Amino acid sequence: MTSQLFAVCFAAGQPERLARFWSGLLGWEQAEDGTLLPDEDAGFRIRFVATGEPKSSQNRAHFDLTSSSLAEQERTVARALELGGRHCDVGQLPEEEHVVLADPEGNEFCVIEPGNKFLAGCGFVGALAGEGLPEAGYFWSAALGWPLVWDQDEETAIQAPRGGPKFTWGGPPLMPKIGTDRVRLELTATAGEVDRLISLGATPIGAEPGHVRLADPSGVDFSVRLDPGHG
Repeated sequence: MTSQLFAVCFAAGQPERLARFWSGLLGWEQAEDGTLLPDEDAGFRIRFVATGEPKSSQNRAHFDLTSSSLAEQERTVARALELGGRHCDVGQLPEEEHVVLADPEGNEFCVIEPGNKFLAGCGFVGALAGEGLPEAGYFWSAALGWPLVWDQDEETAIQAPRGGPKFTWGGPPLMPKIGTDRVRLELTATAGEVDRLISLGATPIGAEPGHVRLADPSGVDFSVRLDPGHG
């Protein structure tokens, strides 16, 4: 049995505020605990986990939101700004057509220009774009049982068999790791499956009741919610 992707988690100083922002921007329903429930395309939740650690560096993973037209791209940007987002400079070039924004706690995301063929058919949340060597893409393909849909020039991407957002890794050079990753994946798996993840190249970095914290082959944090019903 492979691991199941449960959620993309944001560490947040004000989880309720951040949940309202992303719910308003994506149009996803918000559960009582603030978790955003997925639309038909995504297949994963978005959770906001309280932290007292301030954001001190650029995140190593971010959402790419798609646009079907220039007008839609402009509407998404305007909506994000209305909800409390802001423009963000991460070194993008003036000629690049995507727009880089940050949510109210500074978590970066991109609104991609219309006509982007790589994200065609992926839905509004086109991708979770992350830092990682090719080995990270191979690891996550094996961990989740998702096919590798891109493997070129040290960049990799996977996608669930049913479609939806791509998960991408941009290859070297990698940004330095500073503190705990604020955007990370959360899986559900059995204790035995955790052993398999380690055999695939994950590194244990901590544990707490019901959860195990690991790092993938590029050193990016993720967590596993243990399924008590199976060994």
